[in-house]
Amino acid sequence: MFKRILSFIALMTAAFAGRPDVVDSVQVDSLVQALMEVYELEKGLSYQTGTVELYNGVAKLEVPQGFKFLDAEQSNMVLIRFWGNPPSDNTLGMLFPESVTPLGENFTYAVEITYSEEGYIKDDDAKDLDYDDLLKQMQEDAAESNQERIKYGYMPVDLVGWAAQPFYDSDTKKLHWAKELRFGESEDNTLNYNIRILGRKGVLVLNIISDMSQLEVVKPDVNTLLSSVNFNEGYQYKDFDPSIDKVAAYGVGGLIAGKVLAKTGILALLGKFGKFIIIGLIAALGGLRKLFFRKKIDAERPVQKTENEAEKM
Repeated sequence: MFKRILSFIALMTAAFAGRPDVVDSVQVDSLVQALMEVYELEKGLSYQTGTVELYNGVAKLEVPQGFKFLDAEQSNMVLIRFWGNPPSDNTLGMLFPESVTPLGENFTYAVEITYSEEGYIKDDDAKDLDYDDLLKQMQEDAAESNQERIKYGYMPVDLVGWAAQPFYDSDTKKLHWAKELRFGESEDNTLNYNIRILGRKGVLVLNIISDMSQLEVVKPDVNTLLSSVNFNEGYQYKDFDPSIDKVAAYGVGGLIAGKVLAKTGILALLGKFGKFIIIGLIAALGGLRKLFFRKKIDAERPVQKTENEAEKM
């Protein structure tokens, strides 16, 4: 299905670029049908508000006013079938601003929620972190990893810098920061806004999916998102029992540097396809709607057409 959608985007791009020679009408009809199936699935999504239990009662989400929540099953459908993310069982759900839909032309951002149970993360290093030094190290790591990314068919990714410097609240045990990323030769950079909530046995991960043009839209909502998710009693940071609980092999600096990156689904999407998937698919849907409604109009026309009308079709 997803390869067909990518092909559709390529065909639509060629058509809009004035290259009808590469657009096969049979292909387009088939791909339109595939994309319509996805569009119909999107219309059937069922969102929640209010209180949502996460990860079998480990944590709780109070869906903020102005937002809506999509459960794990439907979120996986969005991430995998809609956006082309590799299969994953880590997703607990997704938050969307109330007016935003996954494939809507008004898409601004979404938040994927996951949980990484890698142990209690000591925060002793947080007060001594030099974020400029940490950024340089992360940039070097990203540059080194690009060779492997290219080898396996992934886009290279460059860490341009902080879009928002890391901030750790030692009282609430909540951490957030944002990175500006460049994928391949893309002219527009990607926003990777990260929220982490430390708990007794692991960390809640909130990754915001967007691009740099939406930074000023995202920033005012960060505090709201931070306060919306919390560990339940017994799983909070203060509940750590050194006699029985595992301690993670990294601290706050390691968390920012990306020690749990491989366990989150979002960067797998962005790393392989960049913003092309989200933005390209939305653009394709816009073209699809125009094509669909044109087909609907044509279907309502009389069967008999003049030669001029036939030539215009």
